[in-house]
Amino acid sequence: MKALVVGGGSIGSRHLRNLKALAVEPLAIVETDAQRRQALAQEGDVSEFSELESGLDWGPDFVVIATPTNLHAEQARDALLRGFDVFVEKPLSHSQGTLAGLGRLAERKNVVSMVGCNMRFHPGPAKVKELLKENRLGKLLFARIHTGSYLPNWRPGTNYRDNYAAREETGGGCILDCIHEIDLARWYLGDVLDVFCVAGHVSTLEIDTEDVAALICRHATGALSEIHLDYVQRTYERGCQIVGEAGSIFWDFNARQLRYYDATTSQWTSYRQPEEWNLNQMYIDEMRHFLDCVHTRQQTVLPIPEAVTVLEIAFAAKASAKTGTLVSTAKEVTT
Repeated sequence: MKALVVGGGSIGSRHLRNLKALAVEPLAIVETDAQRRQALAQEGDVSEFSELESGLDWGPDFVVIATPTNLHAEQARDALLRGFDVFVEKPLSHSQGTLAGLGRLAERKNVVSMVGCNMRFHPGPAKVKELLKENRLGKLLFARIHTGSYLPNWRPGTNYRDNYAAREETGGGCILDCIHEIDLARWYLGDVLDVFCVAGHVSTLEIDTEDVAALICRHATGALSEIHLDYVQRTYERGCQIVGEAGSIFWDFNARQLRYYDATTSQWTSYRQPEEWNLNQMYIDEMRHFLDCVHTRQQTVLPIPEAVTVLEIAFAAKASAKTGTLVSTAKEVTT
């Protein structure tokens, strides 16, 4: 299979390496920075292009879009219009206005599409979902889902002020950037009906985006979720608590452990993450899932139309934070 990766930054180069590991060939990279492009091409038998149109003319079997967030929707649209299967890194877009018709286009072109949701392939959230599918908790009541880290520590040796995450115009801000947790809340508890959010730039970080956000979502099942996102805490933290009428689940990213309490037996069960597992594995598993769907012509776990729905929750949170009101997530953008 011919694969075209668009964007040669950290996530683009990761996808390129993982595609090699999955024996996908030939490979090509689209990257506007000549030095970066040539360095990636020299790592292996990789064709190189400076423009997306030239890369699409190369005739790949699918396209992986891993550019800055503000370019995702436009580049995805270009690939979809030409009928290519598409994998797009999260989030699908930085602007609500760019989404119009994007989901419908993916459906009309009958392509396989996926928006990056690597946390679904982490053994922690995957085990949470497995227990929920087995109805271990009974009727779900509420969830607390959180992630946070310190933006200046993300990429040692680089100026955090230059990071896409520091600027609104490039899709930064913890609401969009940490959209994995919003996706997980919906994955665990079902569709979201409305959102209330308080968010702002509360630290001394020199950025123009929100660095702390607290969302409360009401799901169609009646359950509530509280989602905390931030760029400011000095340790990397991630996890969740989910409570139902028949028990509770606690997952801690750093402890590499999930604990399940069965209220019917008053017993705790712990599930340890495999010792040999490493973070890159979820990216490999995510891409393997996409490749399998391309081969079988089945839809992925997060196709573009569904990712639009997730992104609408994030935009509703931003609107709520701005107006101080509860915002409905009923779709105002045609997907």
